[in-house]
Amino acid sequence: MYASVTGEHKVAAVDMATLKTIAKVGPINYPDDIAYAPDSMRVFVSDEHGDADAVIDTKTNALVTSIPLGGGAGNTVYDSGSGHILVAVHEKKELVAIDPATAKIIGRYPMTGIESPHGIALDVAERLAFVAGEENHKLAVVDLTTMKVLATHSVGEDPDVLAFDPRLKRLYVSAESGNLTVFREQGKTLVSEGGLFMPHAHTVCVDPDTHLVYFPLQDIDGHPILRIMEPTN
Repeated sequence: MYASVTGEHKVAAVDMATLKTIAKVGPINYPDDIAYAPDSMRVFVSDEHGDADAVIDTKTNALVTSIPLGGGAGNTVYDSGSGHILVAVHEKKELVAIDPATAKIIGRYPMTGIESPHGIALDVAERLAFVAGEENHKLAVVDLTTMKVLATHSVGEDPDVLAFDPRLKRLYVSAESGNLTVFREQGKTLVSEGGLFMPHAHTVCVDPDTHLVYFPLQDIDGHPILRIMEPTN
C-alpha cells in the first residue's frame, strides 16, 4: 500500500501484512492523490503544488521521474480500459493522459465548462469519466472514447473527492463546503438524486460490494469521526 505523507513531502510504502512502513519515497513537493498502473508496476502521484505527476517504481520503491503538467495536479486515476493514467490539471483546464510504461504525456483534453478540474471518478465499463471543477462548482461527464465533455452539472462549492458505485450506478461528489451531491448514471447522462450536508465532508469512499459509503470527518464536536451510510433504493 502507498500513502501520501504531505508533511514530509514523501510517499510511504506500507507492508499490508505487517502494516509497517518499509520505505519513504521522495522528495515530492505536495503528494496528494495516488494511482497504480499494474502492467508497468508503477505508482503515479499527484504533486499538487509541484505542477507534476511523480512516478514511483514499486519493485524498488524509487522515484523514477516527475512529469511536468503545466499546472497544479488534481486527482490521478488509472483507467483499466485504456491502460492509461489520467490526471486533472487545474490551470490548464485539461484532463491529461499518460502512458505508464514510458511515463510520457500522450494526450491533453480540454474540460469545457470546468474551472480548475480536480476530482475524478471513472465508470470504466461505460467508458465515462466524471470530473469536478473546484472553482466553478461544476461536474463534467466525459466520454472516454472521444475525450469530449458530454454535459455539466452543478455540485457543492469547492468539490474535492468523487466516488462511483459501478453496480448501483451511483456517483457521490463530496465538497470542501460539506455538501454531498448524489447522482445516478442513466446511459450517458446523470440524474440528480439529491444531496446532504456534513461538516468537512470533502472525502468520500464507496464499497462496491456492500454499497456502504464512508465519510471521514475531521472535526465533529472537537473529534474526528468516520460516518458510514447505507444508500436506499
